[in-house]
Order: sequence, then C-alpha cells, then structure tokens
Amino acid sequence: MLNLNYLKTQKIYIRNFKFIAILLITNAQYIFAQNINENDVIYTKDFIRGIIEKVNTYQYTHPWIEKDNGWIRGVYYTGVMASYQATGNKKYLEQCDAWGNQNNWNVPEVSTDSSASGANSLTCSQTWLESYMANKKKYKILSTIDHLEKPNVKNPVNCPLTYYYEDSLRYVDALFVGPCVFAMLHKITKDEKYLGWMDSFFWDVYGALFSKADNLFYRDFRYRSEFYNNDFGLPRPDSVKYEDVRDAYPYQKTKNGKKVLWARGNGWAFAGLARILKYTPKNYSNYNKYLEVFRIMAAELIKRQQNNGFWYPNLDDPEDYGTKETSGTGFFTYGIAWGINNGILKEEVYLPVIKKSWAGLVSVVSTEGKVQWGQLVGTGPYKILQQDSHEYVSGTFLLAASEMYKLEKF
Repeated sequence: MLNLNYLKTQKIYIRNFKFIAILLITNAQYIFAQNINENDVIYTKDFIRGIIEKVNTYQYTHPWIEKDNGWIRGVYYTGVMASYQATGNKKYLEQCDAWGNQNNWNVPEVSTDSSASGANSLTCSQTWLESYMANKKKYKILSTIDHLEKPNVKNPVNCPLTYYYEDSLRYVDALFVGPCVFAMLHKITKDEKYLGWMDSFFWDVYGALFSKADNLFYRDFRYRSEFYNNDFGLPRPDSVKYEDVRDAYPYQKTKNGKKVLWARGNGWAFAGLARILKYTPKNYSNYNKYLEVFRIMAAELIKRQQNNGFWYPNLDDPEDYGTKETSGTGFFTYGIAWGINNGILKEEVYLPVIKKSWAGLVSVVSTEGKVQWGQLVGTGPYKILQQDSHEYVSGTFLLAASEMYKLEKF
C-alpha cells in the first residue's frame, strides 16, 4: 500500500506550487528549443527543488508494481535519498524510511543455484544504509549485514567469485548496484572485509569489460569482438527490422562498423564509481585506482556528448538507434556534477558539459513530471520512444538533480 499521509503532503505541495512549476518547465522547454545556453532559470535552486518534487511526485504516484524491493525501485530510491541529502527536505527521508518499513528493511534473496545475480539484490541496501547514516537505527542495516554471509544465498561468502554474475556473465550494471554498498558498510562499521569484497568485485568486472582502447565499458562479454557465438542466446532477430527492435540482443558492430558501447551500461559504472569514491576513505590503498578510472571515463564521455546535451544509446555510434536517452544522460550528469562538487573534475572543462545535459534532461520532463525518452529494461541499445520511462529513469534524473542543486558555480 502507498503511504497515504505522504500522498496528502504531496497533494498540498502540488496545490501550492503547481502553477509556478508548470511555468518553469514550460519556459525551460521553450528556451531549450531556442538556445539552451540562454535558459538560466533551470540552474536556480528554486527551479531544481521544484522539478525534483515534480518528478518524484509523479513517480511515487505511478508505481510500476505495488510492492518492490528489487533493483528497479532501488535505483529510484537512490535518487530520492540523494534529493534528501542535497535539499535537506526530510519528506524525502521519510519516504525512504516508509519504503524500508514496507519491506522490513530486508534484502531480496537469490539462491546459490540460481542464474540470477546476487548483486542486484543489494540495490535497496544503498537506501537502507544511507538512511541509517541519517538516523542511526540499527534495524535498518542488520538485514544487509546478515544477507552478505547468510547460508544458501548468493553472496561474497558462499559464491565469492561468481555471486555478482548474471547468467554466468560479468555485467557492467553490477558496478552500480553492488560495490558502493561495501564502501558504505565500511564507513559504518570500519570493517576492512567490506573494502576487500568491493575490490574483488569491481576489479574483476573491470578486467573483463573495460576497453582501454576506448576508456569505456562493454555491457558484457557478448558485445566484445572476441565473442562469436550465441551460446548465451539472444541472437540478432531476423524477423524484426534492425531499426524497429525493442529488446536488447548482443551484436559486436553497428551498420557503420562501430563498436557497441552502451550508454546506460557506462552510466551504471560511472555513477557507481562516484558512489564508491563518496564513501571510500581517501587514504585507502586502492582509492586512487578508482579515482583514475572515474577521471578517464569522464574525459572520454565529454567527447561523446551530442550537441543537444544528451548522450545517445550507443556511445560509439550515435546513429545506432540514434535518439536522445535519459537514463544514461542522467547518470553521466550526476557523476560529472558530483566530480565538480567534490573537486575531482575541473569546473572550467566539465561545467559547460553538464549545463547542456541538464538543459536536455529538463526539456523532456512532461508537465506531469514523467521523465521521457528513458530506455526500458535491457542489456544494450535498441529503439526508444518518447513515452518510454521507468522508475530507475526517474531515479537517475533525481540523482542528477541532487548534484545540480549543490552546484555553486552558476
């Protein structure tokens, strides 16, 4: 059941601010169409607070299913929690706590004989742990701590080398949902084993999927040129025209002979790195290794941004399913803005990049608060429609908004 008291609060807020929010959004969309650099209003704290509220209200009142503590809602709530951390509005923390209470702060279990990933289960733990940091109630974190060593569950103890695999494959999405949980747990408990688990997880996936020639990640091994068979299924669908495909399948080259470097896949990794760096001690032996990858990716990403501010589904070939895409763009905006806010990325280089991407993101928020042009669940690029969205799309937008709100550079 949805929290009725929370909904009442939302309705009061909407009644008071609906008119100004619509004016701001409409103005932003119009000016973006003319010249995105002229639209100063969208960078103000008042505007960003308003659009955070608008997007969150829409998503909260349009759940994809009633009850969920999996990765889809988990990503959405990382954005809700980030909104609390940025604005200090306790309403967002209360929303996160209500979600935790609804699920008894439990982590979904994946059995050791399942082909599903044990990493995805940890997505909700990010919110559980950050809620604990805001209000230290131990019941919020006990389930996560127990889950990581529970018998018969895919975790670092029972399946130390494979618990984060999906269908026997390392996959880049895991770099957002898993490693930063270990960084958070170390910050809370000071137990060094969590940093060890983080390292073994992250660097194994990095070693398999990072392209040093491109400074970006493949989604999984099937998208590398070394992969030539269909042992893992999902062959190219001969019955559907390439340009009409609405489900992911592995392919190594585009029609233009380019690689397949999935935008959201790299968004998972880049945003995950930001969150690892946020909670890992700077004096930790491997901190600078994470920092180096983050900076290398950032430098590569700015080369692949399009003139309209977006990153397209395939970073190596914008003509491959060539449309704007908000989930990857949200992740990149979040990570780059976080890097500026924390003195890791140079303002003079990266601020113009996120000014463009933020203007792009704002321009596709509907008057209701729906973040449009967000690729649906998949493992690589495919056709995107304007109406496409999901809870994790709203989550990446809120993550981006939270860091844009904290910027003091405008």
